[in-house]
Amino acid sequence: MDLGPSERARELLAALGDFMTERVYPAEPVYAAQLEEAGPRSHVLPPIVEELKTEARRLGLWNLFLPDLSGLSNLEYAYLAEMTGRSPYIAPEALNCAAPDTGNMELLHLFGTPEQQARWLEPLLDGRIRSGFSMTEPGVASSDARNISTSIVRDGDEYVINGHKWWTTGAADPRCELLVLMGKTDPQAAPHRQQSMILVPVATPGVEIIRSLPIFGYHDQHGHCEIRFTDVRVPATNLLGGEGDGFAIAQARLGPGRIHHAMRTLGMAERGLELMVRRTMSRDAFGGPLSDQGVVRTWIAESRMEIEQARLLVLKTAWMIDRVGAKGAATEIAAIKVVAPRVARAVLDRAIQAHGGGGVTEDFPIARMWASARILGIADGPDEVHIRTVARQELRRYR
Repeated sequence: MDLGPSERARELLAALGDFMTERVYPAEPVYAAQLEEAGPRSHVLPPIVEELKTEARRLGLWNLFLPDLSGLSNLEYAYLAEMTGRSPYIAPEALNCAAPDTGNMELLHLFGTPEQQARWLEPLLDGRIRSGFSMTEPGVASSDARNISTSIVRDGDEYVINGHKWWTTGAADPRCELLVLMGKTDPQAAPHRQQSMILVPVATPGVEIIRSLPIFGYHDQHGHCEIRFTDVRVPATNLLGGEGDGFAIAQARLGPGRIHHAMRTLGMAERGLELMVRRTMSRDAFGGPLSDQGVVRTWIAESRMEIEQARLLVLKTAWMIDRVGAKGAATEIAAIKVVAPRVARAVLDRAIQAHGGGGVTEDFPIARMWASARILGIADGPDEVHIRTVARQELRRYR
């Protein structure tokens, strides 16, 4: 099992590292200032990101997430995705590798008709529009997707959609033109054949974006939206795949998507550890630098050990997806979805403590990254669901 980066991955890593150092990190305060100028709850993309997108394209750092376009394996992409996670609100989008667009593009690439791909996939790959994924609902326990109650009813050459969704990431962005929605087409079918996915243009009458939900008080630029669908009519040709294919399509989307989240989350952890080390080396207390204190050295050592363990599991999981597919790597995908955010939260929490009062402010990126790592214990399935998956597989070995 060779988990090392290939020659091409090393070349791209070097180019991406220079891009992060020379362009992305210096852009962070500019991004924050432009967001502030636009308004505390503005969802307009700060202009600095469009500049970064242009430069990323020029450097060949574009759409790296999609193997059929980039030529990269999941293992190769893991190294690159981790580096973008060091600046999670800018770098992924600069490379057109930001969620939920990556997952939606994967779905359209795998299951879209030529017409759907021309209408939606091409502008998404070009970075001209954004998209959202509408699955979670406020009225049911969405950790069990069989509970999803939004209805998709055939009426002649159209489907009529009625339902209530929330946590549709990306929908508040003015560039968001498409929602990939999961709902029920046949409530009487077998539990895993009741759901379907359908493409809903945001501008369709009956689509009402109610609000964008904050995460621990942070309002993300792209937004996480609550949306009501009332008698929304879309052409029958907007169905993604066939009726009843929703669960199978969702697994095809969420498998790689979960590993992408894990990769980027480790980048956040690495950034947190770096900031913690630099901060404690530069601050004196009790007769010397904070980094000389035993408790601080324990924080640093524990953080390094945890990150290394999690990274090995991420790389192994990516290696397995490359060889046996997401279904064959289901246990590892479930495990890393729990482990990576858990490690990031622990490391970032120590980094916050090391920064004292500054750690909870916006003077440093740590608190906001911790908030992002915390929501990942819920998003794309709560930790408990993934732990249940790992336990099932383990028990099965002994039956």
